[in-house]
Order: sequence, then structure tokens, then C-alpha cells
Amino acid sequence: MPMNIIDGKLTAEEIKQQLKSDTERFIAETGKTPHLAAVLVGDNPASHAYVGNKVKSCGQVGFRSTLIKKEADISEEELLALIHQLNQDPDIDGFIVQLPLPKHINEVKVTLAIDPDKDVDGFHPVNFGKMAQGLPCFLPATPYGITLLLERYGIETAGRHVVVVGRSNIVGTPMSILMSRKSRTGDATVTLTHSRTRNLKDLLLLADIVVAAIGIPHFVTADMIKEGAVVIDVGINRVEDENARSGSRLVGDVDYDNVAPKCSYITPVPGGVGPMTVVGLMMNTFQAARQRLSLK
Repeated sequence: MPMNIIDGKLTAEEIKQQLKSDTERFIAETGKTPHLAAVLVGDNPASHAYVGNKVKSCGQVGFRSTLIKKEADISEEELLALIHQLNQDPDIDGFIVQLPLPKHINEVKVTLAIDPDKDVDGFHPVNFGKMAQGLPCFLPATPYGITLLLERYGIETAGRHVVVVGRSNIVGTPMSILMSRKSRTGDATVTLTHSRTRNLKDLLLLADIVVAAIGIPHFVTADMIKEGAVVIDVGINRVEDENARSGSRLVGDVDYDNVAPKCSYITPVPGGVGPMTVVGLMMNTFQAARQRLSLK
């Protein structure tokens, strides 16, 4: 079976072009431009890069964007007051608070403070609960992006065995829910695994589709993957590389060079899931803009 590389970058560009057309039509019909705000606390270089990509994507699809930068020593009270202000702002359709936050700020408290109707990251328990019940909601951006990739590449999921490695509330747990529910990229039998799972290799060898989201470089090796499996690598890990100009490079949770030859489909890192996460956020923001008009 030939190995196919799933090109997240190209797929993201195609979806953004379609979204740009939809946005132009929406603006023409309603006079309202979808508006995304992003709150960036501190000077984490990775967070700066992620938010920069999100702001850039807003421009590409015709959204308005507002970037709010705050110093790392902002108090929790001040940040919660800012979130309240964004919740009340009638012009902002959706907003995100970029994680991670400084240690003195409770991330759970921040997540709970965001209005579920503006929670375009899909992290609020209200959206999470709706997702679990198969109700309309904002899906977490990365799992949403992965389902769009599976759909675009025509990868069959119904009745197949999916093994998710990693149980975070941002990727692993929501991914396991989405793959198991009734939908075009669902109806799978899902095993959710993590660092404490016994016989992980045995479980992975049974998988038709593997979603690796454990945050450990090259954790999934060739001897864990059966011939013809589909491998979705969510990991973004920076490792030292003396041959790279910056002294480091990005790698996934999958040992790509050795795993890829065994796969029917595989996502690279970078250029796989990452660009689709931003697309998931853009799709949620567009949906939020439409919902806010219908609520009035």
C-alpha cells in the first residue's frame, strides 16, 4: 500500500480560500465583519508565534482581529476583568486566551470565565459537554482541524479501531469523543491511552488509526504501528539540532522517518495538524459571528 503524506498546510489554505468567499458573502449580506480577539499574557516565544499565525489567518479570510498583550505579572483579578469586558463587547464575536498562562493565574478559573457563546477555542465545559452529547457547539480547535483533515482525505473511520495516545482536555479526550460519535468522521471504536496505560504497544498494533498527542518526541516508534495504519501526529516538540541554523528543530510525537513507510496516511511535523488547528479556530469564529446575529 503506498504511503500518502497528509498535507495540512495545503488543506488549510484551501479551506481558508473557501472561508474567505463565505466571509465576503456574509459581510455583504449583514454588514458585519467577523471579529476575533486574542489575549496574550507574557512573552512565551511559542505563544507569540501561535497568536501571530492566528492574527495573520484572520487577515487572510477577511476577519477583523484584535491582539491584546498583557505583561506576565498581570494579576488574576485584572485578567478576569478583561475577560468580562470581552464577554460584554458586542462587536467581538469570539476570543481566546492563549495558554499556558503564568503560574500565579488559575487556567481553569480563566476558562470558566469565558462566555461559552464566545469560546471559539472550545474549552469551556458547556461546549465540551455539548460535544460529548453530539449537540451543536464550538469544537476544540485541534480535534476539529483533525476531523477536517480526515474528511478531506476521504479516510474511512466508521467501524475502524482508533487509538488515541494522550488524554488532555485540549486534544486527546475530545478527539476520543469526536471519533466515537455518529458523524462523517466518527462511528469508530476508540481506545484512549496515556502514560499509565499497560501494554500500550499491543494496543497500538491493533489500531487502524493512531492519534499521537502525548507531548513526548518520537514516542511512537515503527514497532508500534501495523502496516497500512493511518497516523495523525499532533505533537510539536522542540529538540536540539546542531545542524539547524537556530540550533533546534520541531519534531512530532511519532518517529516519522521510520514510521512513515508503514503507513497508508501520515501527517508530518511541521505542516500537518498545526495549520489545521488555526483553521478550526477560524471556522468557530465564523460560526460565532453567524450565531450572534441570529441571537439579536
